[in-house]
Amino acid sequence: MRRLSLLAAGLALILGAVEIGAVTAIPAAADTTLCDQYGSTAIQSGAYIVQNNRWGTSATQCIGVSSTGFRIVQEDGVAATNGAPTGYPSVYRGCHYGNCTAGFSPVAANSAKFAGIGTSVSMRYPAGGNWDASYDIWFDPTARTNGQNTGAEIMVWLNHSGLPQPVGSRVGTVSLAGGTWDVWEGNIGWNVVSYVRTAGTGSMSFPVSTFYKDAIGRGYASNSWYLTSIQAGFEPWSGGTGLAVTNFAVTTGRTPPPKTASPTTAPPTIARPIRAASCTARLRVTQAWNGGFTADMTVRNTGTVATRAWRVSWTWPSGQAAINIWNANGTTSGSTQLATDAGYNGALAAAATTTFGFQATGNSTTPTATCTAS
Repeated sequence: MRRLSLLAAGLALILGAVEIGAVTAIPAAADTTLCDQYGSTAIQSGAYIVQNNRWGTSATQCIGVSSTGFRIVQEDGVAATNGAPTGYPSVYRGCHYGNCTAGFSPVAANSAKFAGIGTSVSMRYPAGGNWDASYDIWFDPTARTNGQNTGAEIMVWLNHSGLPQPVGSRVGTVSLAGGTWDVWEGNIGWNVVSYVRTAGTGSMSFPVSTFYKDAIGRGYASNSWYLTSIQAGFEPWSGGTGLAVTNFAVTTGRTPPPKTASPTTAPPTIARPIRAASCTARLRVTQAWNGGFTADMTVRNTGTVATRAWRVSWTWPSGQAAINIWNANGTTSGSTQLATDAGYNGALAAAATTTFGFQATGNSTTPTATCTAS
């Protein structure tokens, strides 16, 4: 579940030096313990900030800070697993409500600098409890350093325990960064795309663009937005004592210099067509009665590559609305109806089809549907 205040990400730059600048968090001493609700401290000469970030409970939460991360040493809060967690203790590189790490400024997602940003983390987990261990990577339409981001929140769940689930609904499965992930999408004033690893892990390393490109392809993010922070930590609902980030890094590589032109004329580059996923959707009324009807929608892959996921949208005439959808996840906004694959039927080979159905109110109709695939 999601909230207004979260944070995490640390940073160690390789192939490029960490820039030094002003940091509002106080420097950490050895064995620093933070129990204040939003207490924070800088580590590694301000390259990272560790924060307690307890916002979902008034019960005590304390974290022990090391030079490379932190550990939850006391977590007394208990939150219902169908709601928000007790907080998001974390370590981060970037800006969180004006509290910025040394030398950081937001990075445009369409820049060469963003393409070179990677991150890695190692974590330890206690037995039992209700929690997730996750990255929280934030993007905003502007180069924001303060306040709530309004673009996209990319969550990467390395592991989880108990009953908690991400924001929104599960829309598919994807293979990225050496693992298989269930993908969840939702909106809570900003877009939230969560990638939940189907087999939990205690460490991983990946380019930040890996997950962001996938979110762009799903229509939940934009290449023109700015990366504002990379965070890693935990969302505990209960039993979080012992959760620990043992190491965290964000790396950036230098853009290679342009090559000197060769005296020999190189052969011309031949443009090759990009094979893009595409689909169509066609509605068929299956039964009608006074004041309602049922219908099937057939989705067909019209591209030359297999789809990973699809979404279908259409506009209802006045007085009509879907009241039940099966074999798809449905959302309604005004007269606009959206249906996304149910996960198990998102992957379609070239020319393959799948069908979902729904029950609607009003007189039977066959609106024109638009289908997009990734």
